[in-house]
Amino acid sequence: MDLRLILESLLMASETPLPASELARLVRKRASTFTDEQVYPKAEESIDRQEAEQALDMEALAATTEEEVASTLLELNEFYEQHQRSFFISKRSQGWKIFTRPAYAGFVQHLFPDRKPERLTGPALETLAITAYRQPVTKSALEAIRGVSCDGMLQKLLDRELIRIDGRADLPGRPLLYATTDLFLEHFGVPDLDELPNLLELQAIKLPDGTEANEAEEGPHSPADSDDSVPSPDPPSKLDLSLPTAP
Repeated sequence: MDLRLILESLLMASETPLPASELARLVRKRASTFTDEQVYPKAEESIDRQEAEQALDMEALAATTEEEVASTLLELNEFYEQHQRSFFISKRSQGWKIFTRPAYAGFVQHLFPDRKPERLTGPALETLAITAYRQPVTKSALEAIRGVSCDGMLQKLLDRELIRIDGRADLPGRPLLYATTDLFLEHFGVPDLDELPNLLELQAIKLPDGTEANEAEEGPHSPADSDDSVPSPDPPSKLDLSLPTAP
Protein backbone atom coordinates (compact mmCIF):
# COMPACT_ATOMS: atom_id res chain seq x y z
CA MET A 1 0.00 0.00 0.00
CA ASP A 2 1.09 3.55 -0.74
CA LEU A 3 1.85 5.56 2.41
CA ARG A 4 0.72 8.74 0.63
CA LEU A 5 -2.76 7.33 0.06
CA ILE A 6 -3.00 6.03 3.62
CA LEU A 7 -2.12 9.43 5.08
CA GLU A 8 -4.51 11.14 2.69
CA SER A 9 -7.36 8.88 3.80
CA LEU A 10 -6.63 9.52 7.48
CA LEU A 11 -6.60 13.30 7.04
CA MET A 12 -9.76 13.20 4.95
CA ALA A 13 -11.60 11.20 7.61
CA SER A 14 -10.39 13.15 10.64
CA GLU A 15 -12.36 16.16 11.84
CA THR A 16 -9.38 17.49 13.81
CA PRO A 17 -5.73 18.08 12.87
CA LEU A 18 -3.44 15.08 13.36
CA PRO A 19 0.22 15.44 14.38
CA ALA A 20 2.83 13.41 12.50
CA SER A 21 3.43 11.26 15.58
CA GLU A 22 -0.24 10.26 15.71
CA LEU A 23 -0.38 9.55 11.98
CA ALA A 24 2.68 7.32 12.27
CA ARG A 25 1.14 5.49 15.24
CA LEU A 26 -2.10 4.84 13.35
CA VAL A 27 -0.21 3.46 10.36
CA ARG A 28 1.96 1.20 12.52
CA LYS A 29 -1.04 -0.03 14.52
CA ARG A 30 -2.97 -1.03 11.41
CA ALA A 31 0.07 -2.73 9.86
CA SER A 32 0.88 -4.67 13.03
CA THR A 33 -2.71 -5.93 13.41
CA PHE A 34 -2.75 -7.09 9.80
CA THR A 35 -1.87 -10.66 10.86
CA ASP A 36 -0.26 -13.40 8.84
CA GLU A 37 -3.63 -15.08 8.55
CA GLN A 38 -5.05 -11.99 6.88
CA VAL A 39 -2.08 -11.49 4.57
CA TYR A 40 -1.40 -15.08 3.62
CA PRO A 41 -3.94 -17.67 2.56
CA LYS A 42 -4.26 -20.87 4.53
CA ALA A 43 -1.38 -23.33 4.41
CA GLU A 44 -3.01 -25.58 1.83
CA GLU A 45 -3.53 -22.65 -0.56
CA SER A 46 -0.86 -21.11 -2.77
CA ILE A 47 0.45 -17.58 -2.23
CA ASP A 48 0.02 -15.37 -5.27
CA ARG A 49 2.26 -12.43 -6.13
CA GLN A 50 -0.23 -9.76 -5.06
CA GLU A 51 -0.62 -11.23 -1.57
CA ALA A 52 3.14 -11.54 -1.14
CA GLU A 53 3.63 -7.89 -2.12
CA GLN A 54 0.88 -6.88 0.29
CA ALA A 55 2.70 -8.68 3.10
CA LEU A 56 5.91 -6.81 2.29
CA ASP A 57 4.04 -3.52 2.22
CA MET A 58 2.59 -4.16 5.67
CA GLU A 59 6.01 -5.10 7.03
CA ALA A 60 7.44 -1.79 5.82
CA LEU A 61 4.46 0.19 7.12
CA ALA A 62 4.86 -1.37 10.56
CA ALA A 63 8.13 0.57 10.89
CA THR A 64 6.75 3.97 9.76
CA THR A 65 8.41 6.88 11.55
CA GLU A 66 7.27 10.43 12.27
CA GLU A 67 9.95 11.75 9.90
CA GLU A 68 8.65 9.54 7.07
CA VAL A 69 5.14 10.85 7.63
CA ALA A 70 6.26 14.50 7.50
CA SER A 71 8.29 14.01 4.31
CA THR A 72 5.45 12.05 2.68
CA LEU A 73 2.98 14.83 3.44
CA LEU A 74 5.29 17.33 1.77
CA GLU A 75 5.42 15.05 -1.29
CA LEU A 76 1.62 14.97 -1.29
CA ASN A 77 1.50 18.76 -1.31
CA GLU A 78 3.87 18.86 -4.28
CA PHE A 79 1.58 16.39 -6.07
CA TYR A 80 -1.47 18.55 -5.32
CA GLU A 81 0.34 21.63 -6.57
CA GLN A 82 1.48 19.98 -9.80
CA HIS A 83 -2.01 18.69 -10.56
CA GLN A 84 -3.70 21.96 -9.48
CA ARG A 85 -5.91 20.34 -6.86
CA SER A 86 -8.34 22.56 -4.95
CA PHE A 87 -6.94 21.59 -1.55
CA PHE A 88 -3.62 21.30 0.25
CA ILE A 89 -2.20 19.94 3.50
CA SER A 90 -0.98 22.41 6.09
CA LYS A 91 0.72 21.97 9.44
CA ARG A 92 -0.92 23.86 12.26
CA SER A 93 -0.36 24.04 15.99
CA GLN A 94 -2.29 20.82 16.65
CA GLY A 95 -1.13 18.86 13.63
CA TRP A 96 -1.68 18.37 9.90
CA LYS A 97 -5.00 19.06 8.21
CA ILE A 98 -6.44 19.33 4.71
CA PHE A 99 -7.65 22.82 3.73
CA THR A 100 -9.44 24.27 0.71
CA ARG A 101 -7.35 26.69 -1.29
CA PRO A 102 -8.36 30.35 -0.78
CA ALA A 103 -9.36 30.67 -4.46
CA TYR A 104 -12.29 28.29 -3.84
CA ALA A 105 -13.32 29.67 -0.45
CA GLY A 106 -16.21 31.65 -1.96
CA PHE A 107 -17.81 28.45 -3.29
CA VAL A 108 -17.31 26.48 -0.09
CA GLN A 109 -18.72 29.32 1.98
CA HIS A 110 -22.15 28.73 0.42
CA LEU A 111 -22.23 25.34 2.16
CA PHE A 112 -22.38 27.24 5.44
CA PRO A 113 -24.65 30.25 4.83
CA ASP A 114 -25.21 30.83 8.55
CA ARG A 115 -21.52 31.23 9.28
CA LYS A 116 -20.36 34.80 8.99
CA PRO A 117 -16.66 35.66 8.96
CA GLU A 118 -15.56 37.04 12.30
CA ARG A 119 -13.32 40.06 11.90
CA LEU A 120 -11.23 41.71 14.57
CA THR A 121 -11.15 45.49 14.92
CA GLY A 122 -7.90 47.42 14.59
CA PRO A 123 -7.51 47.93 18.37
CA ALA A 124 -8.22 44.23 18.99
CA LEU A 125 -5.62 43.18 16.39
CA GLU A 126 -3.09 45.56 17.87
CA THR A 127 -3.66 44.22 21.39
CA LEU A 128 -3.50 40.65 20.11
CA ALA A 129 -0.29 41.28 18.18
CA ILE A 130 1.48 42.80 21.18
CA THR A 131 0.35 39.88 23.32
CA ALA A 132 1.64 37.40 20.73
CA TYR A 133 5.09 38.97 20.49
CA ARG A 134 5.63 39.89 24.13
CA GLN A 135 3.83 37.04 25.92
CA PRO A 136 3.37 36.44 28.72
CA VAL A 137 2.45 40.08 29.17
CA THR A 138 0.57 42.09 31.79
CA LYS A 139 -2.29 44.49 31.13
CA SER A 140 -0.20 47.42 32.35
CA ALA A 141 2.53 46.54 29.83
CA LEU A 142 -0.04 46.42 27.02
CA GLU A 143 -1.44 49.78 28.05
CA ALA A 144 2.03 51.31 28.32
CA ILE A 145 2.79 50.24 24.74
CA ARG A 146 -0.57 51.18 23.26
CA GLY A 147 -1.20 54.32 25.28
CA VAL A 148 -4.85 53.47 25.99
CA SER A 149 -6.79 51.24 28.35
CA CYS A 150 -6.99 47.63 27.16
CA ASP A 151 -9.70 46.26 29.46
CA GLY A 152 -12.33 46.02 26.74
CA MET A 153 -10.00 44.57 24.14
CA LEU A 154 -8.62 41.95 26.53
CA GLN A 155 -12.12 40.81 27.45
CA LYS A 156 -13.12 40.51 23.78
CA LEU A 157 -10.02 38.46 23.00
CA LEU A 158 -10.64 36.26 26.03
CA ASP A 159 -14.26 35.73 24.95
CA ARG A 160 -13.07 34.65 21.49
CA GLU A 161 -10.50 32.34 23.09
CA LEU A 162 -7.65 33.96 21.18
CA ILE A 163 -5.80 34.73 24.40
CA ARG A 164 -5.77 33.13 27.85
CA ILE A 165 -4.68 33.94 31.38
CA ASP A 166 -1.21 32.49 31.90
CA GLY A 167 -0.65 32.89 35.62
CA ARG A 168 0.48 35.96 37.55
CA ALA A 169 3.57 38.15 37.22
CA ASP A 170 6.14 38.38 40.01
CA LEU A 171 5.38 42.08 40.46
CA PRO A 172 3.67 44.16 43.14
CA GLY A 173 0.00 43.26 43.18
CA ARG A 174 0.67 40.01 41.28
CA PRO A 175 -1.01 41.19 38.03
CA LEU A 176 -2.41 38.65 35.58
CA LEU A 177 -0.31 37.50 32.64
CA TYR A 178 -1.83 37.03 29.19
CA ALA A 179 -0.71 34.71 26.39
CA THR A 180 -2.12 33.44 23.09
CA THR A 181 -3.99 30.16 22.63
CA ASP A 182 -3.87 27.33 20.09
CA LEU A 183 -6.94 28.88 18.47
CA PHE A 184 -4.87 32.01 17.79
CA LEU A 185 -2.32 29.91 15.89
CA GLU A 186 -5.10 28.11 14.03
CA HIS A 187 -6.87 31.38 13.14
CA PHE A 188 -3.76 32.96 11.64
CA GLY A 189 -2.36 29.80 10.07
CA VAL A 190 0.81 29.72 12.18
CA PRO A 191 2.13 26.28 13.21
CA ASP A 192 3.84 27.61 16.35
CA LEU A 193 4.97 30.87 17.92
CA ASP A 194 8.49 30.51 16.50
CA GLU A 195 6.98 30.99 13.03
CA LEU A 196 5.65 34.47 13.76
CA PRO A 197 7.20 36.98 11.32
CA ASN A 198 10.18 38.97 12.63
CA LEU A 199 9.79 37.33 16.04
CA LEU A 200 13.36 37.71 17.30
CA GLU A 201 13.74 41.27 16.03
CA LEU A 202 10.54 42.48 17.68
CA GLN A 203 11.21 40.65 20.93
CA ALA A 204 14.62 42.31 21.17
CA ILE A 205 13.16 45.82 21.05
CA LYS A 206 12.94 47.46 24.45
CA LEU A 207 9.36 48.50 25.16
CA PRO A 208 7.67 50.00 28.24
CA ASP A 209 6.29 47.39 30.61
CA GLY A 210 3.97 49.57 32.66
CA THR A 211 6.19 49.62 35.75
CA GLU A 212 8.02 52.86 35.05
CA ALA A 213 8.09 55.35 37.91
CA ASN A 214 6.75 58.22 35.86
CA GLU A 215 3.69 56.18 34.89
CA ALA A 216 2.91 55.56 38.55
CA GLU A 217 3.01 59.32 39.15
CA GLU A 218 0.56 59.98 36.33
CA GLY A 219 -2.13 57.88 37.98
CA PRO A 220 -4.72 55.66 36.26
CA HIS A 221 -5.96 56.26 32.72
CA SER A 222 -8.86 58.60 32.32
CA PRO A 223 -12.04 57.35 30.59
CA ALA A 224 -11.00 59.23 27.46
CA ASP A 225 -7.91 57.01 27.14
CA SER A 226 -9.84 53.87 26.26
CA ASP A 227 -10.61 51.89 23.11
CA ASP A 228 -14.29 52.21 23.98
CA SER A 229 -14.15 56.02 23.69
CA VAL A 230 -12.61 58.60 21.40
CA PRO A 231 -8.84 57.94 21.20
CA SER A 232 -6.34 60.59 22.11
CA PRO A 233 -5.19 62.66 19.10
CA ASP A 234 -1.49 61.87 19.33
CA PRO A 235 -0.87 58.46 20.96
CA PRO A 236 2.71 57.22 21.40
CA SER A 237 4.34 55.79 18.29
CA LYS A 238 3.52 52.14 17.71
CA LEU A 239 5.26 49.24 16.04
CA ASP A 240 3.73 47.52 13.05
CA LEU A 241 2.79 44.24 14.69
CA SER A 242 0.18 43.17 12.17
CA LEU A 243 -0.21 39.45 11.63
CA PRO A 244 -0.76 37.47 8.41
CA THR A 245 -4.31 36.55 7.51
CA ALA A 246 -5.43 32.96 7.69
CA PRO A 247 -5.11 30.90 4.49
